[in-house]
Amino acid sequence: MRRSLFSNMRTAVCAAGIAAPIWLLLASPAPAGGPDSVESTAAAPTDKVARGKYLVTVAGCNDCHTPWKMGEGGPEPDMGRMLSGHPEQMELPPPPQLPKGPWLVTVAATNTAWSGPWGVSFTANLTPDSETGLGKWTLRDFTSTIRTGRHMGRGRPILPPMPIPMYKHFTDEDLAAIYTYLRTVPVVKNRVPEPMPPIGG
Repeated sequence: MRRSLFSNMRTAVCAAGIAAPIWLLLASPAPAGGPDSVESTAAAPTDKVARGKYLVTVAGCNDCHTPWKMGEGGPEPDMGRMLSGHPEQMELPPPPQLPKGPWLVTVAATNTAWSGPWGVSFTANLTPDSETGLGKWTLRDFTSTIRTGRHMGRGRPILPPMPIPMYKHFTDEDLAAIYTYLRTVPVVKNRVPEPMPPIGG
């Protein structure tokens, strides 16, 4: 299962802070080109829920917030637990020592727990569960979190691999659409653990 740690290069690059997540560029329609150019087959949706689903999809939110499982073709998101974050029933051993040399992070097989210089972070439950997810969050809470990189805009820092430096550039309309869509996904009651400090921290 450790091979899945590096199966999603987009997410690993994002967590390492090496480069911007290229897939975010897909959120904008491709410019018109000649007959040899590759163009989108459909315009970006304008309905708020549909637009939110589109943005959540192309921004790769399921890459980290949906637990991964082993499928026929290898690791894949378990859409039966879509956007529910790190599984609360998954008991992890203490994080390993920080990798040496150019390696930076260690990732759980579910792609929902990340250990690095910041400590251990667990991806959040984005479903509208009122106790363990975003059910009690207001649009202002959600927007402030993305804009400031702090929980509800005033709490602890949002840790890697969440690409806040890129996501904070979403427009207010984009964030409202994402928030509206997240209110419609199936509720999953799943209490994600609190982050852990760095080893020796």
